[in-house]
Amino acid sequence: MTEPLLDTQLLEVNLGPQHPSTHGVFRMQALLDGETIVKLKPVMGYLHRNHEQLGEGMTYIASFPFTDRLDYFCAMTNNLGLALAIEQLAGGIEVPERAQYIRVIMSELTRLVNHTAVIGFLLNDMGAFGTPLLYAFREREKILDLFEMASGSRMMCNYIRPGGVREDVPEGFLERASRIVAEYPRFLDEFEALLTQNEIIRQRAQHVGVLSKELAINASITGPMLRASGVDYDIRKVDGYGIYPRFAFRIPLGTVGDVYDRYYVRILEMRESVAILQQALKEIPPGPSISPKGLQLVKSPRTFRPPKGAEAYGRIESPKGELGFFLASDGSPQPYRYHVRAPSFINLTVLEDLCLGHKVADVIIILGSIDIVMGEVDR
Repeated sequence: MTEPLLDTQLLEVNLGPQHPSTHGVFRMQALLDGETIVKLKPVMGYLHRNHEQLGEGMTYIASFPFTDRLDYFCAMTNNLGLALAIEQLAGGIEVPERAQYIRVIMSELTRLVNHTAVIGFLLNDMGAFGTPLLYAFREREKILDLFEMASGSRMMCNYIRPGGVREDVPEGFLERASRIVAEYPRFLDEFEALLTQNEIIRQRAQHVGVLSKELAINASITGPMLRASGVDYDIRKVDGYGIYPRFAFRIPLGTVGDVYDRYYVRILEMRESVAILQQALKEIPPGPSISPKGLQLVKSPRTFRPPKGAEAYGRIESPKGELGFFLASDGSPQPYRYHVRAPSFINLTVLEDLCLGHKVADVIIILGSIDIVMGEVDR
């Protein structure tokens, strides 16, 4: 029996922050055997946004600007989740037809913004510095122009309200949006031609960070990450909130649940978002953009006092997964309990399971494929 040439020992190292948006607020405490991960603990909790406690100290309406900053890539959908919860708590506020269509248009544009950017960042994490991310940001900027046109802001939109939206879209918005949506498939074709069959990407991403169906369900994973593991679950179909049942769209699924599937499911979801947008932009009717009850609530927020003990949970299919807002009333103008079910935080809980047995370089792209924003992780 020969003796080992080297007497090795496990090495504990801190990985990250390796991304500009995680400066000082997230790291991975890894135990390595050579370059192989044998243990990994995500360490978070330094950001302390106190979003939920702030929400319990102000009126229901006053929290809308703060939801923009939970996931700053997805301000419009964040607004929508809170609006649905407040509408439930108010006993059901009717939303005009035009406002329903505007909500869908803004939500699906947000999905395009998020998925386009996260794929660009993922390729950056793989080592393709610059080019894929700049292709992604080129298209993202066109949609942010639309958000600025409608809300006055490119990212912190503060636009959707209970009963509708803050104001109608301006003249020329729908025509400009239609042109951008019509051109998007050409961009996706160009993006896929560079990425989907790329040999290096397939070698780096396939069979890396596999998430099984069973673990995904048990860990309450949602969104593209869940569907990449082959689980057919999308709240737009399950709950059919708003007017989503009117639109024809498919739910793309993966088969393996690896980094590559998580990339490709997002590509396919963008194509479905384009299909929804084309239908919504074609069918949007004239009419008011907010209901009288919603307008009254917005203008006089302190008069909104849900009955003591009333509770509501509004949830949506945000680009990252199930985003939910739980509100409980004590009869005052402020919520007694305000809680956010944040998909970035919950999806991050399986990071160690995805990384065990892989190399250090794989950990970075596994994290990138989860798609997190720290404002939503550490609320």
